[in-house]
Amino acid sequence: MTATPEFIPHQPHMPPGGSLETAEAYRRVMAARRSVRQFSTRPVDFRLIESIIAAAGASPSGANKQPWRFVVVGDADTKRKIRLAAEEEERAFYERRAPNAWLEDLQPLRTGPEKPFLEDAPWLIAVFKLMKDDRADSPNDGVYFVNESVGMATGMLLAAAQHAGLATLTHTPSPMKFLTDLLGRPDYERPYVLIPVGWAADDCEVPNIERKPLDEIMTVYQPDDGDSG
Repeated sequence: MTATPEFIPHQPHMPPGGSLETAEAYRRVMAARRSVRQFSTRPVDFRLIESIIAAAGASPSGANKQPWRFVVVGDADTKRKIRLAAEEEERAFYERRAPNAWLEDLQPLRTGPEKPFLEDAPWLIAVFKLMKDDRADSPNDGVYFVNESVGMATGMLLAAAQHAGLATLTHTPSPMKFLTDLLGRPDYERPYVLIPVGWAADDCEVPNIERKPLDEIMTVYQPDDGDSG
């Protein structure tokens, strides 16, 4: 049984340049993030991959169950198999499964069933969500808020990759059961997202999209300044 954790004093991170300046610098870095579909085949040091996954592993999770597994694929044969399986599902999506409205929304982004980036990118990170806690010292195998927990961890991984100068894409062929089979994962690990990671190709182009302005994504309830009387 897992021992009750010791409580220790919190040591907050204090950015040397000041909180607002650091937050603004982070915002600028993340504002430049784009989903990339044209990757260079130039190698990426595996230590970079380890570092961004370790950052993702620091994400919060329900009851600290950490219900995620990051499966890293770098060999050409496995990447090829993943591409072929993904494209089979994608062809079915574009030809039969997708509603017309969805296809209309995708059209300006120039996406289609062909996924060469699954072979071009030096690394693929297959993110799985764990439907039970498989740690040997866990008091039980319950997991909580799994989708929320894994979603936050995935976001932290993308942010870490962006800060390292790496290009990424969140690829979600549906269904993704083929990842479980190809990567030999147990049934309680469910595919969540597939992320190619590498350097953007020299001739890479991305859509010139706009983000919603702050006043459309934020609503503020201001605290009272004091008694009006």
